Amino acid sequence: MCGIAGIFHTQTAKPVDPARVERMIATLAHRGPDGAGVWTARGVGLGHRRLSIIDLAGSPQPMHSADGRAVIVFNGEIYNYRELRSELARAGARFLTHGDTETILAAWQKWGPACLDRLHGMFAFALYDLDRRELFLARDRLGVKPLFTAQLSDGSIAFASELKGLLAHPLLRREVDPLAVEDFLTWGYVPDQRGFLRGVGKLPAGHYQLLRHDAPPPPPVQWWDVSFAERARGSTADLSATLLHHLRNAVSSRMVADVPLGAFLSGGVDSSSVVALMAERSADPVRTCSIGFDEVALDETSYARQVAGLFDTTHAQQQVGSDDFSQLDRLAGIYDEPFADASALPTLRVCELARQHVTVALSGDGADEALAGYRRQIFHAREEQARALLPAGLRRNVLGRLGALWPQADWAPRPLRARATLLSLAGEGDEGYAAALAITTGTQRRALYNPAFAASLAGYRGEQALIDTMRQAPARDGLDRAQYADLKFWLPGDILTKTDRASMAVGLEVREPLLDHRLIEFAATLPLRQRIRGTQGKWLLKHTMERYLPRDILCRPKQGFVTPISHWLRGPLAGEARAIASAGGIARTGWFAPAHLSLLADEHIAGRRDHGRVLWQLLMLERSLRHLGVTG
Repeated sequence: MCGIAGIFHTQTAKPVDPARVERMIATLAHRGPDGAGVWTARGVGLGHRRLSIIDLAGSPQPMHSADGRAVIVFNGEIYNYRELRSELARAGARFLTHGDTETILAAWQKWGPACLDRLHGMFAFALYDLDRRELFLARDRLGVKPLFTAQLSDGSIAFASELKGLLAHPLLRREVDPLAVEDFLTWGYVPDQRGFLRGVGKLPAGHYQLLRHDAPPPPPVQWWDVSFAERARGSTADLSATLLHHLRNAVSSRMVADVPLGAFLSGGVDSSSVVALMAERSADPVRTCSIGFDEVALDETSYARQVAGLFDTTHAQQQVGSDDFSQLDRLAGIYDEPFADASALPTLRVCELARQHVTVALSGDGADEALAGYRRQIFHAREEQARALLPAGLRRNVLGRLGALWPQADWAPRPLRARATLLSLAGEGDEGYAAALAITTGTQRRALYNPAFAASLAGYRGEQALIDTMRQAPARDGLDRAQYADLKFWLPGDILTKTDRASMAVGLEVREPLLDHRLIEFAATLPLRQRIRGTQGKWLLKHTMERYLPRDILCRPKQGFVTPISHWLRGPLAGEARAIASAGGIARTGWFAPAHLSLLADEHIAGRRDHGRVLWQLLMLERSLRHLGVTG
């Protein structure tokens, strides 16, 4: 795992100052503490920070091809590089190292952009072809590895693994994009469709961009997508056997490393499945680690210990206090863009714990998106069935009016909080799913904004990108579209961003076997009944893992990392909540109505309403603006 950065001049191949690239990669030292390198030629500069995982001494970067006609900086792992290397060697390729980086160079020289179809792994790389004078930027299928880009005033394109790499370039403007503020307040993160600063973007997952010196930059090209349009046929036994085959291959391929390797273990279905298959594959005890909480209601370590005991793993555990909110400024520095997923705190802690024992850790990320494990997906599937039975007019006129009249009852038991369900059923499925996934509603955000900032949005609303993703999905039903949106929108923007930044902050490589693209493509073909039965999601995965895991692990309610942010903002962070509306912080931006910010804080602290998630978003926004050195 590594950090990459670089500069490429389009239209005019101006010289690149190596010191400028060095400053960019210096900000990424945490991603690659084991080495650094810079290479420049007329019109291009590439920089690299290395975390050594495979071929520890023999694969420094930037790396040239054996014939010297191409050079690459690469972040990630190619899990099938040995098979590719053998195939390319038979075709005449020459290799000087034993790692996966040189395999990408040879694959590019053999197949051009089509080489991406043959790469199985997680990656973001920049490859410069000296003969063609082209820069090839590429990102893996699911977006496990990030790549930020920026168009600069001197006609160059700068790129880096993290925004901080671009911030080191003196020509990058630190001006916030208002649409990104709307996106952030909608979702709690800035989706991959946009960068937080004007002029900054992200190469989308499953896309590449081919840049030339004599032409303006073309739009990215999508080279991979997942389709939910087909259905697999076969008995449950056959489909289960196929799923197990994909799971075993995905886990075993990600256990290749020349450094200590282990796994995160929460005691849930996903991480427990990964550990079970690692134990099946390994003759040595698997190293596992888990984070516990000092509040019993939030603690899952008893389940993690149960699984660790079942497979005789070498298990490490650490407890996190429920007042572990001291890392807010550090989080802002790690994520650069505002990021309000409160589980980033325990994710950082479990990465720190893992790094004490291993350099590579396998995680269970991806199963909920691929195999329908989120409760919201199950609700959406049932709502879509109800929409199909009820006339549109009845839904709009009866359910819509009833939902508008139903009281907002954050304090009530879940069955009595029917307002959101009624309003969702009254509208279209994609609108309803966007509302279920969003942290704030459009009405709530409009109340936050001052008139001038609201006008700058020109009618844009954060939900629209996800709605468009669902409407354009290659899918057959509502559950398909929800899963497609989760894989293409939520997963890279939230889940993978959280894991990448937290792990790289401590020099840990995290691999996600449940995001193997062959497993994802197979899961997308499963009939609805193999994904959901009753109120249970991930049905086929749980059925398949019955031979490995006990029922109390397979069937217990999903919890995940839970952080008591509402409690914090009524207690030790109450002063921070009140300060949001003060003359400092985000009030200086002029984006928000101070009276409404004060109202949110007062209502929350007094216990009249629960505004914890919104206040947390605003708090993280304030911290990010401070970190970036911008006021609006």
